[in-house]
Amino acid sequence: MSRKIISIIISIIGLTAFASGQSGRLVYVLPIQEEINPTTWLYTRQGCEEALKLHADLLIIHLNTYGGSLQEADSIRTAIMRFPAPTIAFIDHNAASAGALIALACDSVFMTEGASMGAATVVGADGAPLPDKYQSYMRSMMRSTAEAHGKRWVESDSAYLWWRDPLIAEAMVDPRITVPGLIDSTKVLSFTPNEAIEWGYADGTASSINDLLEKLEYHTDNTRISTYQPTFTSKLLGFLGSAAVQAFLIMIIVGGIYFELKSPGLGFPAAAAIIAAILYFLPMCITGTVSAWVIIMFITGIISIAFEIFVIPGFGIAGICGILAIASSIIIALIQKETVIGVTLSDVAYACLIFFIGLAMALALIWYLSSKFAPKLVKHTVELQRTQQVRQGYIGVDMSPSRHIGQTAVTRTDMRPSGKIMLDGEVYDAVAAEGFIEAGQKVHIIRYENAQLYVTTIEKT
Repeated sequence: MSRKIISIIISIIGLTAFASGQSGRLVYVLPIQEEINPTTWLYTRQGCEEALKLHADLLIIHLNTYGGSLQEADSIRTAIMRFPAPTIAFIDHNAASAGALIALACDSVFMTEGASMGAATVVGADGAPLPDKYQSYMRSMMRSTAEAHGKRWVESDSAYLWWRDPLIAEAMVDPRITVPGLIDSTKVLSFTPNEAIEWGYADGTASSINDLLEKLEYHTDNTRISTYQPTFTSKLLGFLGSAAVQAFLIMIIVGGIYFELKSPGLGFPAAAAIIAAILYFLPMCITGTVSAWVIIMFITGIISIAFEIFVIPGFGIAGICGILAIASSIIIALIQKETVIGVTLSDVAYACLIFFIGLAMALALIWYLSSKFAPKLVKHTVELQRTQQVRQGYIGVDMSPSRHIGQTAVTRTDMRPSGKIMLDGEVYDAVAAEGFIEAGQKVHIIRYENAQLYVTTIEKT
């Protein structure tokens, strides 16, 4: 990095510190050292907001990433370019793909020895390059990011030249682009530190943050360094946004809906499904990667299933539509999380893979909780554990006539084989146990079954 450029950066920082009225200078370090995903964007947004509140004089992006989601990388790029104070990318040791885009968004770039920057071709979930439509979009972003830093006066050439040649930025994406003296049309460009410095894409090398500040001529006794630390809430949102946790939450949603349909009524399965749905969509809502209509579709599916359970007997159109709406909203949310321009087959395959993994886990959970191996605590809530014994009072007919067993009665009507008998002034229905019995005969009551007294003639007892 030339002394002239360093002087410009120092002057800007000095003016910023003077305007803010702060004693000394504050350097804010924002680490990006993982795959670029919604969590990274959440951390970046929070870090930039904290740096603004602290009136940071310099923002250092500590980069070590192989890339990731283009959608989140674009959001991070925009946030860095709009940051009011000077920004420096410190590449330690990788800034590949989306990481290269983030590095180019900074005002200056420093690299550690052995670091690399570039290889920004857009690839799908399987690692294969996507069609040219997506490469064209990435090329335009890389070019516009390089152009955003404008032209600088080069004394040796006595002319204004691009500080970062936009064609070089495009060569990091498209192997068809040739840069004379740098790369031919068969390779995707990646820079070593010396190459990046030679071609204006890096301003120097540094072994650490402190070494970087020394090269920027910062006085350590007059400089404060603050590093972004994610809060517990941020870590929790990042955890919930991981693919494994999303598959687990899908399992809870599907399993909860199944057991709620099996035993209608708002109970534990319904509560578990609702909580899992909230945790599933919450990170996407906060990071803005899911559309409002997808959430509405999911809620509509829940309402349809509730309508089926509480209003319409059986299971029909409302229940089927509700299940389809819920499944579709879950998959679409995953697709929207991973895509920024159009929808590729790779995006759909990735979303369906997570969904069906969650579905398979739900089926395994349903089988386990419905089998004889399920814990007793769960069995008591999902299946009948006891039989209703007559001796315990669980009866469906009047058993009081059974007290007359062994007594003698008189037939009031002919019994062929059923009829009426008279006992203690009351008339009862009765059935002849054998043959027919004429009216006026004395009979013996031998048993009571199926709400009927069974009798036989006295002579046969």
